[in-house]
Amino acid sequence: MNRLTDSTASVSLSNMANTRLLLTKMMLNDGGEEELVLRSYEKDGLKMVIFYLMVVLSLGLVLLLIYWKPELECYLKKRRCALYKAEVVMIKDHYGHASVVKVDYIFLDDVSTAEGYNRHVYHDAPVDVDDTTVLVTGDSPTIRYFDFQQIRYIWDAQQYTFRKLEDLSSGTRCATIHDEFPGLSASTQAHKRLLHGLNSIVIEVKSYWRLFIEEVLNPFYIFQVCSIILWAFDEYYYYASCIFLISLISISVSLYETKRQSQTLSDMVGSLETNISVCRGGQEFEEIPNQNLVPGDLIAIPPHGCVMMCDAVLVAGTCIVNESMLTGESVPVTKTPLSHQEDEEVYTPENHKRHTLFAGTHVVQTRYYGQAKVLAVVVRTGFNTAKGELVRAILYPKPLGFKFYQDAMRFILFLAVVASLGMIYSIIIETQMGAYPGKIVLRVLDIITIVVPPALPAAMTVGTVYAQNRLKKAGIFCISPPRINFCGRINTFCFDKTGTLTEDGLDMWGVVPAQNQCFQEPIRKLPELPRSQILVCMATCHSLTLIDGELMGDPLDLIMFNSLNWSLEEPGQDNTKYDTLMPTIVKPSDKDSFISDEVPFEVGIVRQFTFSSSMQRMSVITRTLGHNHMEIYSKGAPEKIASLCNPETVPENFQPVLHTYTVQGLRVIALAYRPLEAKVNWHQVQRISRDKVECNLTFLGLLVMQNQLKPETTPVIRTLLEAKLRTVMVTGDMIQTAVSVSRNCGMVQPRDKVVIVNAHPPDKQQTARIEWEYAELPTDIDIVSEQDTDIDSDAGQDSRAALLPPESVVVNASSPLLSPGSESRMTAVKGYRTVNVSDEGPRHHLAITGKSFAVITAHFPEMLEKICTKGTVFARMSPEQKCQLIQNLQKLDYIVGMCGDGANDCEALKAAHAGISLSEAEASVAAPFTSRISNIECVVTAMREGRAALVTSFGCFKYMALYSFIQFVSVLILYTFGANLSDFEFLYIDLVITTTIAVLMGYTGPYHKLVRKKPPGSLVKVSNLLSIIMQVLLVGGMQVSAYFYLRSQSWYEEPPPSKDLENVQSWESTVIFLVSSYMYISVAFCFSKGPPFRKPIYTNYPFLISMMFLFGFSTFLLLLPLPEIEHFLEMKELHEKSITFRLYLFGFAVAFAIMSSFMEYMIVDSSMLKPCYKAIKKRGPQNRYKVVENEIKNSDWPPVGQVTFPTTNAIHVSDIHVEMNSQSAIH
Repeated sequence: MNRLTDSTASVSLSNMANTRLLLTKMMLNDGGEEELVLRSYEKDGLKMVIFYLMVVLSLGLVLLLIYWKPELECYLKKRRCALYKAEVVMIKDHYGHASVVKVDYIFLDDVSTAEGYNRHVYHDAPVDVDDTTVLVTGDSPTIRYFDFQQIRYIWDAQQYTFRKLEDLSSGTRCATIHDEFPGLSASTQAHKRLLHGLNSIVIEVKSYWRLFIEEVLNPFYIFQVCSIILWAFDEYYYYASCIFLISLISISVSLYETKRQSQTLSDMVGSLETNISVCRGGQEFEEIPNQNLVPGDLIAIPPHGCVMMCDAVLVAGTCIVNESMLTGESVPVTKTPLSHQEDEEVYTPENHKRHTLFAGTHVVQTRYYGQAKVLAVVVRTGFNTAKGELVRAILYPKPLGFKFYQDAMRFILFLAVVASLGMIYSIIIETQMGAYPGKIVLRVLDIITIVVPPALPAAMTVGTVYAQNRLKKAGIFCISPPRINFCGRINTFCFDKTGTLTEDGLDMWGVVPAQNQCFQEPIRKLPELPRSQILVCMATCHSLTLIDGELMGDPLDLIMFNSLNWSLEEPGQDNTKYDTLMPTIVKPSDKDSFISDEVPFEVGIVRQFTFSSSMQRMSVITRTLGHNHMEIYSKGAPEKIASLCNPETVPENFQPVLHTYTVQGLRVIALAYRPLEAKVNWHQVQRISRDKVECNLTFLGLLVMQNQLKPETTPVIRTLLEAKLRTVMVTGDMIQTAVSVSRNCGMVQPRDKVVIVNAHPPDKQQTARIEWEYAELPTDIDIVSEQDTDIDSDAGQDSRAALLPPESVVVNASSPLLSPGSESRMTAVKGYRTVNVSDEGPRHHLAITGKSFAVITAHFPEMLEKICTKGTVFARMSPEQKCQLIQNLQKLDYIVGMCGDGANDCEALKAAHAGISLSEAEASVAAPFTSRISNIECVVTAMREGRAALVTSFGCFKYMALYSFIQFVSVLILYTFGANLSDFEFLYIDLVITTTIAVLMGYTGPYHKLVRKKPPGSLVKVSNLLSIIMQVLLVGGMQVSAYFYLRSQSWYEEPPPSKDLENVQSWESTVIFLVSSYMYISVAFCFSKGPPFRKPIYTNYPFLISMMFLFGFSTFLLLLPLPEIEHFLEMKELHEKSITFRLYLFGFAVAFAIMSSFMEYMIVDSSMLKPCYKAIKKRGPQNRYKVVENEIKNSDWPPVGQVTFPTTNAIHVSDIHVEMNSQSAIH
């Protein structure tokens, strides 16, 4: 960096430094979801005095408020200060949540060590320390830092800011890893450990006492405690005791579950303390505990494997690793050492994952040469590792932001406003009655506990708890219960293809060899392949390995190799004849068929270039026994391999033939090879870069495999489409294969059209552009139509048959498909046959590759909304792009579900509103749902349960709201006359009736099918508000009517005013109690709706029986009251009054039940009011995707056959012609 030396520049630099030195606020991780806003504070003596005075005067309430709102500590006790003087920092995250964190210090042995840390940690920071740095850090060698959500941030004394503590995973060149980390000394390691902390992922399991204190300090339980104290002062001892007992039981159950879940998570992510060998320089190695590792340590991987405790990059040797903890796939992966050809690259674990051993993964075997060790440099430790990131995602999940919960909080505030109005009314009435002030206060406060019921939050989660248990019985495990409600609102579901929609395994279809720029006849029986390069390519170009004598590796490689009837031998003692130290050997199992006159036909695999999803290929360098030269064999995506081949070796009809297979859903892989010069020896091969050998290849042919649909896929997709749910395929496979599978499984209907979006980045000739082309050719429509007709004709037939190409379609020299006439037809631009299967006609679906998706994101951002709204097939998508797609759909206001099973899906599963992993591996804890059902039937199950849970939550909330209003109306009527309900009357209403109903209401199971109608997502929906308002008015009218009926009795006498407001045994309280008890039961019946989201109410036997019992007992109290029960409940002598009076009261109860049900089912749910609901809804803001859909519907989009440029809209074909031929149709 150039240093400014003139005086003006020095003054400017000094002013800038002083300005930054006085900063009191800064931003960390700018622009991402981990964005943090930092404010610095220090102690303020005067504020501290005032604070402690407030604590004393408020009887500790201020401390409770600080516990609930940590930022208040900074406002009440501290003052703002410069960052460099901060004693605490207040951190607000991306979602507005605030935390207060203490700034701590690390004391080092000497100043030079501290300066060394600055130089190492911040690569771009200047090395020398000026006077300002001394001013900030002082003379003592200390480093200031704070930890937030398990991530450490340290003070950069030269930039005057806090920065995230960096390790070798960011900003480190590959050459640096090779050259500058030969092993750390014990003292250097100890100093680094002070800075980075221990290499461990420890989840604190809190003691029961601490959990108890934290639980009791929850606002819900604080409200309960205050209510119990209030009831005790009001002499409701029995009621207060029962609520206290129930709360104690609730707390105990909650503590047990919290402790159990915390212990389970701790056991799952924890690992045994083991030792590992670290290099101290040269050949000196020392055994140390794994937790002592720091970034920069050079470790030796044990020969018989281990479980990795850190993220480390291989620098010598090879490892076979099981990464199921991270990816959900138990297929072993080969990890190769970081090569010197990558020296100029900046190392990142994502881009160099083929060289990186991740924490939590299991190293099964190591491969090394002679007595050499397999060495790796530690790049990340603790919570910074890949496993640590997974755990942090669980410990600090992204807020859900579900509208239902937001509306619930608003409704509780509304109830608080209602309570305040009731309090004002109560004060006025009781003051006029001349009541004692103390009693007035108690009655006024009691209204709060009535209108805002303490059990409301618990009642809202009942349906979710039942749904979670039912999901568990169905083999679906949920670690985030609130996400179950999201399942009820999903309107778009994304699916991975391989292993999710299709079977994990592949079936070998055959090989199509190429020779002299022509494809030969397909060979279906691979053991009959002649001795040739294509045979050797299939036998060697893989990453298979022997583990405990069993051949393991990628399923595709296994199927390819096993189809040849060859055998594989791992390195043995005799390896000199291959001019290499320790190769893997492959050879035919039937040696007699392949023995030459001189030497047996055996091939040694000298070096592997492992598969890379970004490169879309893998390669091996081999040497055949008896040959004086080596060869490179490559296999991968056909378009990628063809681009690496000598054009003179690629068949002229490559694209049409490839298209013929892919359009039928077959998996196609291209094969190629090239002989290397004889002078290339083993040592050169080990250091050569793949780019230098993966070029100018000779095209060998196509390997064709079948990827069959799972039998459950098509019925599930049909179920989702019938329920008007959008389905999207997100895969890493070829776009034509994905389009074919989307047709076979029903995502794309037989007569729908698929438009491929080909976006090209800008080049020297022209700017970025988008070409819009139909996916299928006229000939393809016939093929696809045949397949779809077969599916439609027999819905129950296994759809996998559709993927098997008939012999008439097999591509060979005599095939009509490739005859001269056919080829000319394929290159001609023809119209498509369309059959209108509905009034709307055929729909258009977009199909796009990851490459085009990236171009559109960068150069056509205004087009992205339409692409995401109309896209059905997203192919060749990287893991990051899958996650980006989910996030873009969410920005369009879609509620998105995601179902996948592998490494490419983890990020998308976490990003979706409801991610379902079909993996049982530990990585699935990063997804809210994990299914042991290895097919997508779990999607329908989760959505049915989600809908049932959501409707139950609405029903419970509405019931608890009506429960509050019923009791609120009751006490206001009674307060008017200085009366109140008795202790046991409250108990009967709150515990016997309300608690029983609230607990059992959610037990009703989900409806057996998904319907088109979706449950409401908001409490403030017009129908919900209308329902609550009408029910409240009916409650008030009926209770007032019952009271006036009581006053009309000849024997009624108005009770005298009571200053102590203790008139509980009165005719007013008796009548209101009996009539209102029926109301609680009636509204519970009204709000326990069955189809189309839940089973009918009569299937919920516990709830039905309890309702019948409560109705019967209330009727018994009214019509056949016993003196003993009347005395126990402190009722008036009802048995002494005429049966006519009691029957009239029973009539009020029955009338309320009939009118309540009529309003709920005949008025609120009436089809006549639906147009009104829709009209009101249209006035509100529409979901963004609906706006985009309307824009597309009212325009001629997509512009098929046209080209779109960034600066213009679609340009007509007459201006820029895009031929719809076989070449362009499959790009």
